[in-house]
Amino acid sequence: MRIDNRGLPRDDVPDAFNVGARAYDRLVGANPGYHAGLELSARRMRIPDRGRGLRLLDAGCGTGASTAALLRAAPEAQIVAVDAAGAMLDAARAKDWPASVRFVHARVEDLDEHGVAGPFDGILAAYLLRNLADPDAALRAFRALLRPGGTLAVHEYSVRDSRAATWLWHAVCWGIIIPAGWWHTRDTVLYRHLWRSVLAFDGATQFRNRLTEAGLVAVHSDTVPGWERDVVHTFVGVAP
Repeated sequence: MRIDNRGLPRDDVPDAFNVGARAYDRLVGANPGYHAGLELSARRMRIPDRGRGLRLLDAGCGTGASTAALLRAAPEAQIVAVDAAGAMLDAARAKDWPASVRFVHARVEDLDEHGVAGPFDGILAAYLLRNLADPDAALRAFRALLRPGGTLAVHEYSVRDSRAATWLWHAVCWGIIIPAGWWHTRDTVLYRHLWRSVLAFDGATQFRNRLTEAGLVAVHSDTVPGWERDVVHTFVGVAP
């Protein structure tokens, strides 16, 4: 079987998320491991003292699921949450948040143009890097935004190192995700992009190498439990 792994042009990704924004929370909520996996990645950042006095960045916050996970891991931190898809960000803003959480409509490549500047004590980037045109540039930018000793956690799909995970991903996408996306939105562009972009993304070993090449140290990764084992991973690196 020949697979077209190219996915959407990266400039079109925010618009695709805008189309799917109204149904997004319902769709991801049907995945029993979705929110638990985000919370696990946030906990793996090992944020001390409930985040008291710390400043954190949620890069690619979507409708706020990753923001909520970060808030639970660090309830006393100041959190800046950014996303390029305006409709997704509107859905996030419509939820109840403490005053310590601020949302910004911006591409991660253009944070400085929107008044988002470092340093940050930690950055969580969930389901973001594979959607960017230049993930290496984004990783270098995240490294520059971190204080020395600050942690970057990347929560992301990565199946290329496992044949079993790759075929599981095909099965889940064509058996559940794409049909459910059509049922809720009458559009499959975003969900086909999800399928293709995950197939095209780095294996875990390759992505850990990217983090090291971006200047991060103590780089390591671990997967999540449940059906997403070896499909979704937390990649962690520390700014020297």
